Amino acid sequence: MARWYVRSADRRPDPEPLPTSERTMVWAVTAIWAALLIAALVMRAELADQGRGWWIWTPVTAVALGLYGIRWLAGKGR
Repeated sequence: MARWYVRSADRRPDPEPLPTSERTMVWAVTAIWAALLIAALVMRAELADQGRGWWIWTPVTAVALGLYGIRWLAGKGR
């Protein structure tokens, strides 16, 4: 039967974290959002006709946050 709580003394040790490249991941996701921004700009008339013109601001915000994340990671020396 499963227990909801395990005492600290009974726990197994945490595994070592996997090596990752945060900068590569942020660049990749930012590039995907940039491609979605281009697609939204191409379809801007259709989006506006459907009352979804605000959809353009979602990838704009994501790209801005991605660029901020890249700068923040560069400042951490990673």
